[in-house]
Amino acid sequence: MIEVYSQNFDGVWFGVACTQQQIVASSFSASQQLTLSNMLAIIPYNAPFQVFHEPSAFARDVFASLKKIYDGENVNVSLRLAYTHLPIYTQKVLKATLQVPLGYITSYGLIAKAVGGGPRAVGNVMAANPFAPIVPCHRVVKSNFTLGGYGGGLKVKLEFLGREKRGFSTSKELEVNGRQLHVFPVEYVLRNSA
Repeated sequence: MIEVYSQNFDGVWFGVACTQQQIVASSFSASQQLTLSNMLAIIPYNAPFQVFHEPSAFARDVFASLKKIYDGENVNVSLRLAYTHLPIYTQKVLKATLQVPLGYITSYGLIAKAVGGGPRAVGNVMAANPFAPIVPCHRVVKSNFTLGGYGGGLKVKLEFLGREKRGFSTSKELEVNGRQLHVFPVEYVLRNSA
């Protein structure tokens, strides 16, 4: 059975759906109803679930990590995500996106180069990200360093990136699936959005 929880931190509602110490879905928004609705849309349609008012110990730990991620802090905890019900390509894109470090961004096209497919396919996966903000889809932007899209709205994406600014000045390359994924300081996007 999937357990569904929601919790408010400083006016932001966070939600998590979990089972067996794994996260099936996570979400956040300004309203509890929207957060729960987003998560219920992600849960596999044939999976039994129950909404609880008091979070389990595991859910409390996940909420603490979600709040830190939202606040632009580095989270050193490894959160176990339930990927197995997702298509293989979606898994590849989400896992590549998870590797984009705090303070950096990459583009839809660069993720596509690292995992295959095209920028639009990557954008479609980002638009349906079942693990926001754990999988930092807000760190994926257009190739010209403009924001692109974001389910929570472009203002929220820009605020996220602003909280993650670390003053980095050089790009770097990460290895993903035996290929290189180029990442750039978040400042590149912030300068373009000013």
